[in-house]
Amino acid sequence: MRAELISIGDEILIGQIVNTNATYMAKALNAIGVEVVQITSISDAKEHIVKSLEAAFTRADIVLFTGGLGPTNDDITKHTLTDYFNDRLVWYPDILEHIEAIFKKYVATPIAETNRQQAMLPEKARIFKNAFGTASGMWFDHNDKVVVSLPGVPYEMKSLLENGILKALQQRFEMPHILHKTLLTYGLGESVIAERIADWEAKLPPTIKLAYLPSLGRVRLRLSTKGKDLNELQSQMDEQIAAVLPLIEDIYFGLEEEHPIEVQIGQRLKESKYTLSCAESCTGGTIASRITAHAGASQFFKGSAVTYAPSAKAHFLGVTPEVIDEHGVVSAAVAKAMALGAQKEFKTDYAIGVTGNAGPTTEEGTAAVGAVFIAIATPNGVFVEYFMMGNHRERVIQKSVNKAFEMLYRALV
Repeated sequence: MRAELISIGDEILIGQIVNTNATYMAKALNAIGVEVVQITSISDAKEHIVKSLEAAFTRADIVLFTGGLGPTNDDITKHTLTDYFNDRLVWYPDILEHIEAIFKKYVATPIAETNRQQAMLPEKARIFKNAFGTASGMWFDHNDKVVVSLPGVPYEMKSLLENGILKALQQRFEMPHILHKTLLTYGLGESVIAERIADWEAKLPPTIKLAYLPSLGRVRLRLSTKGKDLNELQSQMDEQIAAVLPLIEDIYFGLEEEHPIEVQIGQRLKESKYTLSCAESCTGGTIASRITAHAGASQFFKGSAVTYAPSAKAHFLGVTPEVIDEHGVVSAAVAKAMALGAQKEFKTDYAIGVTGNAGPTTEEGTAAVGAVFIAIATPNGVFVEYFMMGNHRERVIQKSVNKAFEMLYRALV
């Protein structure tokens, strides 16, 4: 079963927002056995909507639109699809009641007529009520194909997809099972890993595909297969994973589908009743952001100090001016002092300290662009490592974050 995702909105085309909807929808559809064959972004124009829909019909069984369902004049998706399917708009009293209730409970301004008009929906379409907004989801059956239109607001789209659309698609179509397993590795590049596992890769059955997904400081190895018998697929996948793990056991950090590395760290800390804090300079709070993005972090994470300036390192973490003057602000000594300072101030068992020069320039007397020192304070002492992370600012930051997690994970193991 194949699908095409069409995102409507000039804000996507001019780069004003990132199309996170397409990423989420592709994953959700893949999980129920739908293969996404194309993702398209178009402007809020009738001719573009119609042309993209007709093109999608040539390659997909399911077409999902997002966007263009608001109350303003530039939101024309509902009218365009209604005309295309020779339908007409009629009042849906339950939807109108829902919209009025939302305004009464959550909106300070009076409800406008344009908001009420959102309860005018295609008569022949299947309507899905939006629990978190005023734009309903619409489902059109067209020959042997399905067209679904969802609002562009991400949390509204997710709710409609998870609480109605996915189940309806599974009832409408017979789906194969699509299975992915992604092995997380840290510490080696893809070419080195490819050499290690070359013999294993050459023996993979034709039904299982391997993809190398390198990113900053890590490489993901994604195994993919599909078929009708889920148990058989799982058995084949488990067999291949068991065969490759001995070849990468020193760089393997678990399956991405289970938990990202920061969640695995959190689980180990909670199981051991240990606590964690951070002292960040060049990473600017990114480590703390990754940790606190997941529920339950408050059980082990006590806080982070973003000490960008030398004076902040001294004031909040107790890094003495003498250490900074003698070794430089980007140095092993300062990274150690930062980790120990965070460990002391937050009263935690473990702490991360990061200092570096993310660039793009090097000031007189400072370390080279890309130079980063990462320290891990543990109940038994502190250790520090030096890295050269490259000359691109975002690359330096993200590689430093990934390396800090890798070092902490190894310390916990």
